[in-house]
Amino acid sequence: MLYTIIHAIHIYAVFIYGGFLFVDILFLSKMQQTLTEEEHKKAREAIMIHVRKVVPYSLMVAVLAGLYMIFHIFGEISSDGLSYFQTMLSIKAFLGLWLGFRGVNQKFFGINPWIFKSHIFPFSLVVMIILLSQIMYL
Repeated sequence: MLYTIIHAIHIYAVFIYGGFLFVDILFLSKMQQTLTEEEHKKAREAIMIHVRKVVPYSLMVAVLAGLYMIFHIFGEISSDGLSYFQTMLSIKAFLGLWLGFRGVNQKFFGINPWIFKSHIFPFSLVVMIILLSQIMYL
């Protein structure tokens, strides 16, 4: 029962984080096409004030819930090595941890990424994680 609750929290947190990335890439970045530079800067900051209160914490919740879940479903490593499921889950965990590490550095330490400063790369990682979660049970 606890695992199911943690899983639901994880999915909800991922929707918040991934949803923001989706909206930012497809809509917020396009505002500058119709607004002046000053209006765009003002409008984006008005939105980001609220985003900064929710999205980084949802990423951290998603990572922590993912870590909880991985310890429950990873299973024993057989003498043959990692199974297909374990391999896909490991890749998924690595990508999620990278996003979490990046998010913690930005939120708590003010360290901005040296490369991939736009949200396109994190969004592509979220999409890859979602795809891995769909194919890891094959």
